[in-house]
Parts: sequence; structure tokens; C-alpha cells
Amino acid sequence: MSIDAFVQYARSSFSTQLQDSALPFAGSGPRQVNMNSYNLPLNVIEQEWTANLVAKTIDDDGGIFLGCDNNREHFVDQLQVVIPRPANGVGLGIGLIELAGGREDGLGITVVSELIEGGYVQSCIGIDSADIMPGDSISSITVVRNKNTRTNTSTGDSVKIGLTNEEEIITAAIECLGYDASVDAILGLPPVISNSESMVINLRRVRRKPKVTVTLKYPPSQDEKDSTLELFAGENLRLGMLVRGVKLNDPLARRFDTKSEGNCGAGGLCRTCSVSVLRGADLLNPQKPAEKQMLQDNPRWRLGCKAFVGYGMKEGEMVVQVNPNQW
Repeated sequence: MSIDAFVQYARSSFSTQLQDSALPFAGSGPRQVNMNSYNLPLNVIEQEWTANLVAKTIDDDGGIFLGCDNNREHFVDQLQVVIPRPANGVGLGIGLIELAGGREDGLGITVVSELIEGGYVQSCIGIDSADIMPGDSISSITVVRNKNTRTNTSTGDSVKIGLTNEEEIITAAIECLGYDASVDAILGLPPVISNSESMVINLRRVRRKPKVTVTLKYPPSQDEKDSTLELFAGENLRLGMLVRGVKLNDPLARRFDTKSEGNCGAGGLCRTCSVSVLRGADLLNPQKPAEKQMLQDNPRWRLGCKAFVGYGMKEGEMVVQVNPNQW
């Protein structure tokens, strides 16, 4: 069967799927934007890739994992592309290039250099697709297929012979491998036994972190000029301001539990870190019931210790009033 014929058949049986993983940033929430808007130029990506050794602990098996050099402004995202598995003898059509390697143990960093024009993967995902891009690193390729297993069931003096259909999963892990070791691992996958098999390509991609610009307005009594901070999606508003030299500590605030003064240390009880959001409230995570109850008389207010910027991985601008009890 030709590549074109197989792809046509596969498309009638499968749907190419692209899944973005959840970003491991607290408070960022489900993604609400096209993450490809945060892709970086190839020359930047190639300089960013690093391999990081994680020591084994009781809770973690450890290992060597991909990271990025400038992890303050960039992050390694995870993507997953699911396609029908190509027939035996049909290559994926993904060009690879080694950025680091040459070691006897096979370790290194290998990334996608190109999708071969007219190749199998490009035929599946489309010419203009951003599902797999130069600079991406393939962390693993998994084959998913159904496996028939013979069964013998004894009933009295008779024996029934049958077949059970079980899902079989075979994975070639290639994260932080050099070119030769990566190719060997991929070629080591078992041959195709059915045209219903699927292939899961797990990718790592370096992207820039979404940014939120926060303009701070101070009460007239403080006689301070407006200031502007730049925070990254997933940052806690109070902590992000604190590490940039801005401390939220409204002396007129009263604790919700005792109605007295006192800083609760980000426990969400004292309201000393409250801010009034004049613009950009949609860039914050939704209030939980406790915070909503505490601030029900001031619907524009948020507790800085419970607010995370860039919710949904969105970028934008916010304007907040600091120490709102003093306005």
C-alpha cells in the first residue's frame, strides 16, 4: 500500500490529536489561549535546551530530563501528538539533529530539524501544522495496539479455548539521548501487526512564559507615584510583588476571623494584602468560596495571597489599587 493510500485509509479510521499538557504552574488553570503564540525562534530554542540530572529519592525515581537555560522567562512545555502508526517500511519523515552528544553512554540532546516534505507525519498533521516543529525534542514514542491472547477455560470435563483482546503499549523512551541512541530506540519498536495501531509522539517544546503587566496605584495619603511590575503567568500576586520589592500590608485592614489587626502570613484571613482590581480581573484565577465570602462587600477586591496572575495562560494588563481601605 502506498503512503498516500495508507494515510487516506488511516484518516478514515483515526483522528490526528494534539494535546497540550497542563503547565506545572500553580494557579495558571486550564489553558484558554493558543499556546503556539508563545513559541520561540529556532535560534533561541537551540541555545536554551539543557539536560538536568534529578537525583533519586524515596518519592522520585530520578533520571535525566530536559530543561531550559533561562527558566525565569522560558519553560519546557509538553505536547502529545497521536497519529495512526505507519505501515512496516514507511518512515515517520521526521528529521533529527544532535545538539549535544558523542558520549559512550548515548546521552545527549536531539531535536527535530525538519518534517520531510511529503513524509508520513506531515501527511497526517498537515503542511502548515504547528503540532511538531523544528526545535522540538521527542521524549518518547509509544505504540498502542490490541493484542489477542489465547485463553483456556475448564468447565467440568470440557475445555473452552478462546481469545481475549487486550491493549498492548510499547514505549521507546528517548529523552536526553544522542542522535544514534534515539534512532536505535525508535527502530527497536516492534513491527506493525495490524493497521489499527496508533502511535503517540510525546514532545518537549521550549516556550516563553506569558507575561502580565501590573500597574500599582497608591492612596493619595502615601504620596507615591504609580509603579509598574511585570509578572509571569502562574505567579501569586502577593509573592510576586514581594520579591519585586512591594509589600502589601494595609494597616487599616482587620482580620476576618478575629476582627483585630495582625498579618496572617498569607493564610487568607487578615485581608492586609487586599487590592482593588480596576482593570484585568479576568487575568486572575476565580475566587474560592472563602475569599468571596470575606470580600463580598467589595466585589472588586482580591486577596493578594490567593490571587494568581495569567489565569488560563493569558497575557494582558492589570491596574490595581494598593491598600484599598485607605482610598
